[in-house]
This record gives sequence, structure tokens and C-alpha cells, in this order.
Amino acid sequence: MTNNDRKPGLRRLVIRVSRNSLSFSTLQEGEIIFEPFALKSSISMAANLREALRTIPLLQMSYDRVLVLADSPVLMVPVNLFREDEKGDLFHHTFPDLEQQVVMHSVLPDLNSVAVFSVHKDLRMVIGDAFQNISYAAAVASVWHHLHQRSYTGQRQKLYGYFHDRRMEVFCFAQNRFKFCNSFAVNNPDDAVYYLLAVWKQLGLVPEHDELYLVGELTDGGALTETLQQFLKRVFVINPSGEFNRAAITQIKDVPYDLVTLYLKGR
Repeated sequence: MTNNDRKPGLRRLVIRVSRNSLSFSTLQEGEIIFEPFALKSSISMAANLREALRTIPLLQMSYDRVLVLADSPVLMVPVNLFREDEKGDLFHHTFPDLEQQVVMHSVLPDLNSVAVFSVHKDLRMVIGDAFQNISYAAAVASVWHHLHQRSYTGQRQKLYGYFHDRRMEVFCFAQNRFKFCNSFAVNNPDDAVYYLLAVWKQLGLVPEHDELYLVGELTDGGALTETLQQFLKRVFVINPSGEFNRAAITQIKDVPYDLVTLYLKGR
């Protein structure tokens, strides 16, 4: 199917890709349309995308722009130290197990950082054959932007844990830069507690004073917060519906928090 075969109408398509999920979304007449795709584990992500292109009506439309959100490992580089011709070597040195990847980057000017990430070569080829005017970004970038702005409220230091795709992003800000940023595989609440408390201690945060915020796919949020509150006084779970005044996208089942912040905060 070529671009000329697509029906006219919509402006931007967002493709979100992770190791275990694939979804498509767009804004149509003020309404956000979200379409998750049921992956076939026996074939590659590129092959799954080809199948989605063939079967999902949303993908038969034409788009002025396509944004691909890659939920893949990210190397964060201070903007003053970033060299584009070195990003591939740095990325593969940091993540030596990632093969057949195209290394990309996006500048985060409000955080004085550059996010270096990757997309599989075959997947990028399928996207390039199907669409035009394509841009790529790290999926979690919109969460960083939004929570960075939120971190300015109040006088307490804030640590954030964003749960998604069987991982937890942990980060903290100091003015206009990251104070800490890392990702951890999380299989149960005990894993999350271990990593969060280890980072809390490393940063020298004060248990009686500073704040921990959790957001995203908290499969057992009650047990997690109850355990954390044994060690930290101020533990909060961010509810997207309450945070964004019951915005329509927060009522759609299974929409990741990074997509919520992307559409509502414009990143």
C-alpha cells in the first residue's frame, strides 16, 4: 500500500513502539483515537507493523506528519558534551546487546540534555516505506518535560517513578537539568521498592521531608505505596484523571501516561 492509496483527512499519526506493545493514535475533530495492536509473538515487530498497516482502518488515512515514539533504552548526554558523530559508539558501548539498531537522538533544551535512543533497522524501513514526514522521539520524553515543570511546585525535592512496559523510569531534577535518570526492569513491587530506596539514598533525599511520586502502570500500587511509606513520609500516586481534570484521553483504557502527557502538554 502506498501513500497515494490512503484516504485524505487527518494531520498527525503517533506510532508508539515498545518491546511488548504497538499502538497508533491521532487527534480527529477534537477527539483522540487510540488503537492498540495485538502483537503476534511469533513474528518480529516489523512484521507486526506490516500486518497492522494491512488491517487497521486508522492506518488507511493520510497524514501530514508521523511521530514514532520509541520505548527503548535511552542514553542521556549533557547537551554541552554531545557530539552527533560519536553518538553511535557511545550508545553501543552503553548497550552492547542491542544489535541491528539505528541510533537516533532528540535534544531536550529545557533539560540541557540529549536523549540518545534506537529503533530496529527493519522497523524503521517499514515505517519509511509506508509514511512520509517522519520524526522519532523517546517515548518517555513527554513525561520528563511534564514532571520537570511539576517539580517547581513547593520547596521539597521530588523523585519520580514512572511505570510502563514492565519497566520503571526513575528520575529527579535539579533546576534545568537531570539530577538522576535511569531505567530498571521491575517484575514485582519488591523490585520497585529496592530500586527507589537505593536511588533515594544515593541522592541524599530526606525521608521526613522530600517527596516521592509514582505514576503509570502500578499493578499493585496499594502494596507498593504501603511498603514505601514504612521508609518515606511523603509518597504520592499521580492519578492522570485527577491531574488533568478528567480529560477525555485519561478515560481511554490502557493509554500510557507518556501518550497522555504528549497530547495534553504538547510534547
